[in-house]
Amino acid sequence: MTTPVRDLPLLLLGEGSDPASERGVDCPGELPPASDPALVERARAAKAALGDSVFVLGHHYQRDEVIQFADVTGDSFKLAQKAAARPEAPYIVFCGVHFMAESADILTAPHQKVILPDLGAGCSMADMATFDQVEECWDVLEDAGVADDVVPVTYMNSSADIKGFVGRHGGVVCTSSNAKRALDWAYAKGKKVLFLPDQHLGRNTAVLEMGFSLDDCVVYSPHRRGGGLTHQQLRDARMILWRGHCSVHGRFSKESVDDVRARVPGVNVLVHPECRHEVVTAADQIGSTEYIIKTIEAAEPGTSWAVGTELNLVRRLANAHPDKNVMFLDKTVCYCSTMNRIDLPHLVWTLEALVRGEVENVITVDEDTARNARAALDQMLALP
Repeated sequence: MTTPVRDLPLLLLGEGSDPASERGVDCPGELPPASDPALVERARAAKAALGDSVFVLGHHYQRDEVIQFADVTGDSFKLAQKAAARPEAPYIVFCGVHFMAESADILTAPHQKVILPDLGAGCSMADMATFDQVEECWDVLEDAGVADDVVPVTYMNSSADIKGFVGRHGGVVCTSSNAKRALDWAYAKGKKVLFLPDQHLGRNTAVLEMGFSLDDCVVYSPHRRGGGLTHQQLRDARMILWRGHCSVHGRFSKESVDDVRARVPGVNVLVHPECRHEVVTAADQIGSTEYIIKTIEAAEPGTSWAVGTELNLVRRLANAHPDKNVMFLDKTVCYCSTMNRIDLPHLVWTLEALVRGEVENVITVDEDTARNARAALDQMLALP
């Protein structure tokens, strides 16, 4: 007997929910949908009532409906720094994803509470490297006899646990804009680098900016015995890349670049270094989120730009610069699905709860992890 289709779980089609995988989806209390104009007014009223007691941070990849209420916009590290520079604000509402809120908690004062409006706003890249997996990787490096030569470097897009691991082992955190400086520092200290968790940023920086060859890089897979590498491969490698990637930037392909060049004469292709190596080598310019924004702002009127990064930002740049032809690199729409979990209903719920004296969704990093992670972050700040 065939089971009726309507009786099957249809989570992918939006029918039903899985509480174990959709934490933070439901907001207690009555909230109108985001399209209700009253929701905007409720956010304004709650923010006005809170005054200087709340500081709202908005990542560049957030929806416009959320960004309009941000006191500061920026990338993850810039926002964490801005939060730390506002000790007079006891409540930091971080409109971003989980690892960003963790970094803000590490860098802010003990009396400040960092709030993530939706606890389900995670990061697929950060989730690709867990503490236990990285500990096991270090055991593999020790077995291969190379651990003493390895300096761990982790991208900002990693959990507090991973930052803590890196700090405990004398490593450093990096961003997409200072990855080369972090690697220069690491190679002055050791012979090899374990780069976490984004293989593409690590490879692109090593090969395109430091003169490494692709053969100098190996990829460690946490899902294969020994990382899928022999001890000799680990001994020969200069850069040990973690098998992780950004689900948004990883979708761009060389075909995307070829297609837009065929469709748009004279187009400039501008991509983030989290893109695959074959994409960045086919692009005209490569740079961090802040670099992408500044490049479009400084571009000549009438020029065309295909941008390989998150769609919310690309659309915002296109709307802000109507004198330039700014487009998404790929034909297929691609938002950061987890970043987009921070929507107007969740923000309103968070702010109105604070008005009532209720503090929801506080992100707290334990003391030991925070201390070690802070060491890795401070080392990044001390880079020449």
